[in-house]
Amino acid sequence: MSDKGYENHYRMLENMYHTAPCNVYYSPTLYIKEGYAELSINIKEKFYHAGNAVHGSVYFKMIDDACYFAANSLERRIFLLTSNLNVYITRPVYSGTMKAFGKVVHRGRSQYIAEAILYDSENREIARGTALLVKKNISLNELNGYKLIK
Repeated sequence: MSDKGYENHYRMLENMYHTAPCNVYYSPTLYIKEGYAELSINIKEKFYHAGNAVHGSVYFKMIDDACYFAANSLERRIFLLTSNLNVYITRPVYSGTMKAFGKVVHRGRSQYIAEAILYDSENREIARGTALLVKKNISLNELNGYKLIK
């Protein structure tokens, strides 16, 4: 695939992500390059648990998404699924922007291992995680949103 083809794949994955119905709630931004993904979400009070800090589900989502898209950047035909995800939350967050940086650390024939670190607005680590992602027998071309926006 040409460099342009790779870039198109990254942009198509980003579009797929941004058009997913679950992301309407979070309004995230995503940037992808080869084996790498950056994700950010501006914190809103509706993400809080009863203790007035961001609920762990947001941490989980961000780490999962950053790992997933880092891995799927390397898989240009097949949809991946997260098979296992371990998340370690190390600090609460209350305001600002949460940023996740994901990268692939192992690529096998049928699976990928990726890791992500999550930071707050002051660049303090607030969580980290690892994911095992496996190939699913679904073509990316069959998915809504996996297309270029002109």
